[in-house]
Amino acid sequence: MERGIALLSGGIDSPVAINLMQNRLEIIAVHFHQVPLTGEEELVKVKELCKILDLKKLYLIPFAEVLKELTVKCEHKNYFILQKILMLKTAELIAENEKPKYLITGENLAQVSSQTLSNLMVITKNIKLEIFRPVLAFDKQEIIKVAKKMGTYETSKGPEICCLLGPKHPETKADLEMIRSELEKLDLEKLTKESLNRAEIHDF
Repeated sequence: MERGIALLSGGIDSPVAINLMQNRLEIIAVHFHQVPLTGEEELVKVKELCKILDLKKLYLIPFAEVLKELTVKCEHKNYFILQKILMLKTAELIAENEKPKYLITGENLAQVSSQTLSNLMVITKNIKLEIFRPVLAFDKQEIIKVAKKMGTYETSKGPEICCLLGPKHPETKADLEMIRSELEKLDLEKLTKESLNRAEIHDF
C-alpha cells in the first residue's frame, strides 16, 4: 500500500480526513505542537486520536519557536497561510525518509476564514508533494457526523490550539508573490530542520 503523511491537528476535521484515506493509503501522522506555550494535554489528545484511528506512527514536532518567528518577521495577517506552508514543508522533509507520495490535511473550504480558495491555492503552489484534502467540500455537520461515527468526536471537540498566536483578521485573498516574498524573510531550511530534529517519534 502506498504511503501518505497526514497533518493531525487534534481538532475535529483532520481525524475525519485521515479516516477517509485509510483504505487507500498507509498513513503516518504528524502533529505540530506548541508546548511550552500550551500544556502537555495537547499531546495526550493527539496520541489518543492515533489510537482510535489505529495509526502505527506519529511524529510530534515542536513548533512554538517557528510560529513565534512568523509573528516577529512576517505580516501577522498572513500567519495561518505561512504556518500551513511551513508545516507542509517540514512534512516534506519527513517524506525523504518515509517515502510517501502524498500529504493529507483536514482543510475545509471557507470553514475558517483563512481557508479560502485563493489561500489554499497559494499553499499548494509552495509545496512539491501532492496534497489531498478529503473534507474540502464537507459542511461542518457532515464532518461532525462522521467524527461521531468514528469515535473521535468526544476527543477532538473543543477549541483548537493552533489559533493561539493567530491574527483576529487573517488574510483571505492571498497573492502568490506576496506570500513568496514573506517566505523569503525566513530561513526556511533552518526552521524546518531544527524543529524536525527535535521531534519525538512514536510507534503504536
